[in-house]
Amino acid sequence: MISEKLQKGQLLIAEPSILGDLSFNRSVILLADHTKEGSIGFILNKPLKYTLRDLLPEINSKFKIYNGGPVEQDNLYFIHNVPQLIPNSIEISNGIYWGGDFELTKELINTGILKKKNIRFFLGYSGWDAEQLESEMESNSWILSINHHNENILGKASEDFWKEKIAELGGDYLIWSNAPENPLLN
Repeated sequence: MISEKLQKGQLLIAEPSILGDLSFNRSVILLADHTKEGSIGFILNKPLKYTLRDLLPEINSKFKIYNGGPVEQDNLYFIHNVPQLIPNSIEISNGIYWGGDFELTKELINTGILKKKNIRFFLGYSGWDAEQLESEMESNSWILSINHHNENILGKASEDFWKEKIAELGGDYLIWSNAPENPLLN
């Protein structure tokens, strides 16, 4: 399950030890890009109170908007599993794509062709400068995991996704999977 080399398409699971980090506490991030210049990812399990219609009234959809991360939170990003419908998409890996023709995407949503299982929208993204993510990995801030869900990750990643991924690790992590988000409330 655990991979030693960072590469796009993998999942970053926040270590329980990063409690108190408002952006990344209990986050599962899909690593969308990783090069020697830096890394980009999207938090999969932090829905916001907004829907797509709240942000873009011309879109007749109540798809949830997720907090993608602390960088550029005034910009809307999306990942999807239908590159045949959305031209100019960039493959992340294993059937998951990033971006593409947004005007056509809006039309596909309004006509009902795109479903929630096909696409997820984010305000902002998670970003790391060159070697920053490697440094965080060395300091045990993240657990690296293979995305076994592939293109089905959009339907799988819910608010309880962190808890599920931590429980899958077993051992000492099982205790954390059932711990309250804020241990002071225990």
